[in-house]
Amino acid sequence: MNFLRGVMGGQSAGPQHTEAETIQKLCDRVASSTLLDDRRNAVRALKSLSKKYRLEVGIQAMEHLIHVLQTDRSDSEIIGYALDTLYNIISNDEEEEVEENSTRQSEDLGSQFTEIFIKQPENVTLLLSLLEEFDFHVRWPGVKLLTSLLKQLGPQVQQIILVSPMGVSRLMDLLADSREVIRNDGVLLLQALTRSNGAIQKIVAFENAFERLLDIITEEGNSDGGIVVEDCLILLQNLLKNNNSNQNFFKEGSYIQRMKPWFHVGDENSGWSAQKVTNLHVMLQLVRVLVSPTNPPGATSSCQKAMFQCGLLQRLCTILMATGVPADILTETINTVSEVIRGYQVNQDYFASVNAPSNPPRPAIVVLLMSMVNERQPFVLRCAVLYCFQCFLYKNQKGQGEIVSTLLPSTIDATGNSVSAGQLLCGGLFSTDSLSNWCAAVALAHALQENATQKEQLLRVQLATSIGNPPVSLLQQCTNILSQGSKIQTRVGLLMLLCTWLSNCPIAVTHFLHNSANVPFLTGQIAENLGEEEQLVQGLCALLLGISIYFNDNSLESYMKEKLKQLIEKRIGKENFIEKLGFISKHELYSRASQKPQPNFPSPEYMIFDHEFTKLVKELEGVITKAIYKSSEEDKKEEEVKKTLEQHDSIVTHYKNMIREQDLQLEELKQQISTLKCQNEQLQTAVTQQVSQIQQHKDQYNLLKVQLGKDNQHQGSYSDGTQVNGIQPEEVGRLREEIEELKNNQELLQSQLAEKDSLIENLKSSQASPGTNEQSSATVSARDSEQIAELKQELATLKSQLNSQSVEITRLQTEKQELLRKTEIFAKSAPAPGESEAGTAAKTTDVEGRLSALLQETKELKSEIKALSEERSAIKEQLDASNSTIAILQNEKNKLEMDVTDSKKEQDDLLVLLADQDQKIFSLKNKLKELGHPVEEEDELESGDQDDEEDEDEDDGKDQGPI
Repeated sequence: MNFLRGVMGGQSAGPQHTEAETIQKLCDRVASSTLLDDRRNAVRALKSLSKKYRLEVGIQAMEHLIHVLQTDRSDSEIIGYALDTLYNIISNDEEEEVEENSTRQSEDLGSQFTEIFIKQPENVTLLLSLLEEFDFHVRWPGVKLLTSLLKQLGPQVQQIILVSPMGVSRLMDLLADSREVIRNDGVLLLQALTRSNGAIQKIVAFENAFERLLDIITEEGNSDGGIVVEDCLILLQNLLKNNNSNQNFFKEGSYIQRMKPWFHVGDENSGWSAQKVTNLHVMLQLVRVLVSPTNPPGATSSCQKAMFQCGLLQRLCTILMATGVPADILTETINTVSEVIRGYQVNQDYFASVNAPSNPPRPAIVVLLMSMVNERQPFVLRCAVLYCFQCFLYKNQKGQGEIVSTLLPSTIDATGNSVSAGQLLCGGLFSTDSLSNWCAAVALAHALQENATQKEQLLRVQLATSIGNPPVSLLQQCTNILSQGSKIQTRVGLLMLLCTWLSNCPIAVTHFLHNSANVPFLTGQIAENLGEEEQLVQGLCALLLGISIYFNDNSLESYMKEKLKQLIEKRIGKENFIEKLGFISKHELYSRASQKPQPNFPSPEYMIFDHEFTKLVKELEGVITKAIYKSSEEDKKEEEVKKTLEQHDSIVTHYKNMIREQDLQLEELKQQISTLKCQNEQLQTAVTQQVSQIQQHKDQYNLLKVQLGKDNQHQGSYSDGTQVNGIQPEEVGRLREEIEELKNNQELLQSQLAEKDSLIENLKSSQASPGTNEQSSATVSARDSEQIAELKQELATLKSQLNSQSVEITRLQTEKQELLRKTEIFAKSAPAPGESEAGTAAKTTDVEGRLSALLQETKELKSEIKALSEERSAIKEQLDASNSTIAILQNEKNKLEMDVTDSKKEQDDLLVLLADQDQKIFSLKNKLKELGHPVEEEDELESGDQDDEEDEDEDDGKDQGPI
């Protein structure tokens, strides 16, 4: 502590000897007293002396006070006194010290005591742990002490808090404290904590700081709130400025939407208090932080999009066009709107549609330009309007075209009732106010920035300079004003406009050189030895002449590139020309303008360079220097190389497009092949399933055949023992129902066959016409043609088979109708219970005949199944043959696959028909069983051996009685 004693010894007026002894005794009592009350009283006394005798108390008592914080945490009162005393020692907030030397000495004391306190990092950690205490007398002085430490030695204290476990989280709890004084001082503490420390800023943001701060701002009344709102806004600025991570988190958390209520101005007579003006100013600055041109382009555009979608931009434009808004708020609002719309087309289009609440309504752009060219408006406001116009045209070719179109003869209002943006710019360009000249020239240059179309369109603009004289072009009028020797600011603005206009526009260069007075004027300006003030104009004239050489298309014989170079060498000298050209980038205001897009000048005389123009100078200075030193032969070679490169690029581009198209076609063909392979596998699986199903149906059919044979063998032996009873009419009804179902199935089969016939006709017609693959492919071989012919032949065979099936089905229908007719006759001739045995025997014989007919039908169906099996084999062969031609005959294969599917459906329908017929046979057999019991018992023993059947027959014969 020797340096502190030195400071104490250097004081002009030290404390009295008795006061020093008192401080020493109090320190001894704090260190040695065993009673808590004694130590508390001693610390309270030190607190009362700490403001007046700050140095002595700090030197003698700091160590004892820190020890109290460590050992007496159970007593909140003594802890509070100790924290207050340390705050008085470290803090520089002394109202009594007003002299400069005294204030500087006080600041030195604060930083020195702070350095002593944080020399042991455990002291800061101890202070952080004390902030967890809810007691007001501990928490509040702890917050003030930590804030003072951060103000004195911020980076060192920040580093200690950063490495402390849960250090930042403990401080974030202060924002949730229900006591406003602690919450408000907590905001101030976090301001000091987050200043210039990105790591802490991220931690604080992810500790839900945005939500809490926005809640506080809302509770306090947004822009109408007090100084607490301002403190919260400053903390938000600390968290967001130059911190891309936090900005993205703020946007993703939908916090931009919560900024919209801030800018509700209300009635004109509501008043603008000083605090409200301050709050709104910080709020606008916070919006600009999110859309600053220095941010990454993607982050800026996403924030601009969110601001338009939530209505924030609309609310800002409302303030922009409102009346009674203070000048500084209006200026900052214009700057904010500028950056919200800069480079984002949707926002720029909306801004173009905004109208001022006047009668008649005028576009906001026109109203703002009127302020820019009005020399009575404040300088900062005119700069803000220029920035807004620049941001509106930045990367906005649509807006550039709209501005230039207002100058063209076809769009100018002949009545003169309305003033357009172009007319205002021309009026400012040729007014007597040099600042208006400069602003209008720069604004018009931005309408031409990187837009060759508008540069050519602007050549059409004609101006009426005086009554009776013919109109002159805008380009000619600009050069005329230059030659008249106006103010430097005016000439600089016009030269920047001409350089922007002629760059990358050979037609504009030709128009400029067509006036024979322009080149001599430029060479005369460059060759003269003028003062330092004129050197900047000379440099700009050299740049304009260099642009006329570099972008010259040699269309004017008298001002070809080589002749202009010779002129420079004779009248100026190449070295002198390059030296004058370098005056631009060496100017002190050039570097200031190149730093950021916003035109921010302390006074009008500093308004010389535009930000976008500095980019143009940087781009053209080197190429113009090379162009001046190149010979004519090198120029010719360079032009030839350019032409060759252009041809080469066009050829490469052509082949790239061809390769891209072929790649797309190959990709499509690969996808088609893969789809066809999958379909082929599915069809093969389906064919395999159909084969197994047909085999099962064959087995079932053979079993039915055996069963029907057994029925026929036993029918004769029991026919004489049957008797007719009252059940027979019911069986006849059942037969009718079964026959009706057969008719329905036959009709369904007929409709399916008709569909199949139409499908085959389509196949035939499609086979007759050339396939799409044959049209698109020029490499179809003769072998493929033979395969197509084979497929056509197979299709014809298939159609004939289907025709035969149709004939067979028709025959089956006829037989079914005959069977129905016989059944009806049988029902009518059914005997009554009292009829003779002879009649019953006749009816039984009739039933036997019907059974024989059914057996015949079953045989015919068997042959039909064989035909279907052959048909399935033919279809399988057709599929196998088509597998080798998938890549070329895709359309034909698809049609064949549809045919196979229909054939399978037909097979299924025929199998259903077989099942229905088999059901009818069983029904007839059951009827015989019910007419004669031996038939029923015989049916139960069908699965047994032949001996068992004979035994069962004998038993049935014994059971029957005489009729």
